[in-house]
Amino acid sequence: MTEPAWTYPTADRDDTVEVLHGTSVPDPYRYLEDPDADRTRAFVTAQNAVSEPYLAGLEARAPFLASTTDLLTAAHAGTPWERGGRYFRLANPGELDQDQLLVGDSLDQLLTAPRVLLDPNTFSADGTTALTAARVSPDGALLAYGLSEAGSDWRTVAVRDIATGADLPDRLDWTKWVAPTWLPDSSGFLYWRYPAPGSSTRTATEPGIDTAPETDTALDADALTDAMGAGELVLHRLGTDPADDEVLWTPAERDWMVDPWVSPDGTLLVLTASPGTDSRSTVEVRRISADGGLGPVMTVVGELTDAQTVVHAETGPDGAVLYLRTERDAPRGRLVAVDPDAPEAPWREIVPQHATDVLVDADPAADTFVLVWSRDAAHHLEIRDREGSLRSALELPGDQGPVSVTAVNTRAAGTEVFLGVTSFTREGTAHRLDLTTGQVRELPAPAGRRAPELPATRSERVSAPSADGTPVPMTLLARADLPAGPRPTLLYGYGGFDVPILPSFSALFASWVAAGGVLAVANLRGGGEFGAAWHEAGMGVHKQRVFDDVIGCAEHLIATGVTTAGQLAVHGRSNGGLLVGAAMTQRPELFAAALPTVGVLDMLRFHRFTIGWAWTSEYGDPDDPALFPALLAYSPLHRLIPGTAYPPTLINTGDHDDRVVPAHSLKFGAELQRCQAGPGPVLLRVDTRAGHGMGKPARARAAEYADQLSFAAEHTGLVPDTAS
Repeated sequence: MTEPAWTYPTADRDDTVEVLHGTSVPDPYRYLEDPDADRTRAFVTAQNAVSEPYLAGLEARAPFLASTTDLLTAAHAGTPWERGGRYFRLANPGELDQDQLLVGDSLDQLLTAPRVLLDPNTFSADGTTALTAARVSPDGALLAYGLSEAGSDWRTVAVRDIATGADLPDRLDWTKWVAPTWLPDSSGFLYWRYPAPGSSTRTATEPGIDTAPETDTALDADALTDAMGAGELVLHRLGTDPADDEVLWTPAERDWMVDPWVSPDGTLLVLTASPGTDSRSTVEVRRISADGGLGPVMTVVGELTDAQTVVHAETGPDGAVLYLRTERDAPRGRLVAVDPDAPEAPWREIVPQHATDVLVDADPAADTFVLVWSRDAAHHLEIRDREGSLRSALELPGDQGPVSVTAVNTRAAGTEVFLGVTSFTREGTAHRLDLTTGQVRELPAPAGRRAPELPATRSERVSAPSADGTPVPMTLLARADLPAGPRPTLLYGYGGFDVPILPSFSALFASWVAAGGVLAVANLRGGGEFGAAWHEAGMGVHKQRVFDDVIGCAEHLIATGVTTAGQLAVHGRSNGGLLVGAAMTQRPELFAAALPTVGVLDMLRFHRFTIGWAWTSEYGDPDDPALFPALLAYSPLHRLIPGTAYPPTLINTGDHDDRVVPAHSLKFGAELQRCQAGPGPVLLRVDTRAGHGMGKPARARAAEYADQLSFAAEHTGLVPDTAS
């Protein structure tokens, strides 16, 4: 056997052992949890010194880098929205690291001669400052926007005058999660804030942002790793000191968070609250007086039983009415009307639960609701009146297979609806629906460099049996001009947090298929594709079912001749990174390559960092002795066994990831390198000035995807091919 062309850096191991519920758990790499420690910095530098030349030398990297760069730096634009007669959209003429926010005084002006309202590319030389929130006031006069630095979830909120492009003095620091929610009179907005982490301090009353927020000095180890305290919902009145912002809602327990919503007529404030990432929620309503004052709370749904999403609310001559998309007595969702003055009265059903389809969303426009339904993990639309009667069913544009809706932008009294649509084979397109005529037209693409033409593809829906016999659906995608038969295959999944994995364009997916590989996208339990029961079947103590599902999918792909074990790569991000870590440690022989990206890989300590405690509603609490055994049983870090042949593995993380902290990947990579007895490499690729993925510059994403694709190609035998 020839010696490998790489040598792993020496990783210090210490004698740290923690006794958890009577079980001794070694943790020899705990020092890597401190991203600012000298040993951690040295470890990261040494790992990149191994992975960078290896990846750069792969034969497929150059063509994959060309493909992903071409796709990610082409001109593109998001779905428009309207406020106060002005029209807005995010767009990029190509080549820019970050999308610009554009504005026009009419839709035609937005599409043909827009004005750049905000350009994040001017805020940092390296393109890592990202626009992560943009909310326009109801009168269309002001923009509340959030900027994040180097991929962090932390954001600084500022306010811009849309007519002049000048920033107001208002500046709000240490905010996350909730985008600014304007009051109906545009005098202020609600937002979610936290205390400054650790000892870092920042001035809350600095002038408006003229350059990038100086977040680098604040984003030290405390900001990036420490478990966060409880946040609070506050109201900021323009021109006032943020220190005086009125606290509207404080959680009784740390893990509760709230999503605010203001009715279009400005009479009601609706607060939807959940513990952590739990889909189940409570709903509270407060009246808003003519002078912007808030009345007492009226509890509409006070028990944590089912998922509720506010759809619309208004106050008329007969009183107030609140429309909810609810899973109460309807695990696939239904639309109901509730009297907030009499919440215990029977709810009036507007649209009942469907026999098979999932009600994803409902948006008010004119006197109708635009309903988004999911059928077998793809979307279709209906227009229904306020009593639930069907007016029309809309065919969504899709040239090669199923599609999903990425945005429905409406105004409650308006007759135009803007739709964002995407598929596996086509990047997102924007469409305008005229409710008065029923006409749907695709809006023109922005000026700039066009993306390369991709080869025609064929798609197929199949099902794989899981360990308990449950059928697990998958979408298979391949080039139409290539014959069937065993081919290098990339299996992708997520399986958690009620998140549906739907048809969606990805430069990584498109480049793999264009190169001649097969893409398999699995709809695993734990996800939101098929309603509450599908999610609940893969959460908490049932999480192992999700890993059984992806293993069943892998076995099915091999058994049916789509691929072979020597041609199958598995990939996932975040919770999907956990999926990859669990699958490759439980069944290493199934995979020729593994690509865990920003993964949750230490299931015994995930809750001790930043927002990780919010995930206990999904995974279970490691501090609970009843749940600890299940978490220990599948925790990827703790399942690694020395002397085992694991598949070639490329672990990706970012040094500024303050959602899934990089310690997960660093500790897993160090131990996997120690345990690896197989011939394939175990590489750690650590991006600097990058986080969980949000706001990553286009060329940095292209490089990450090229490294992952070329690594997968190297170990599955894919030689990038060009369609004729």
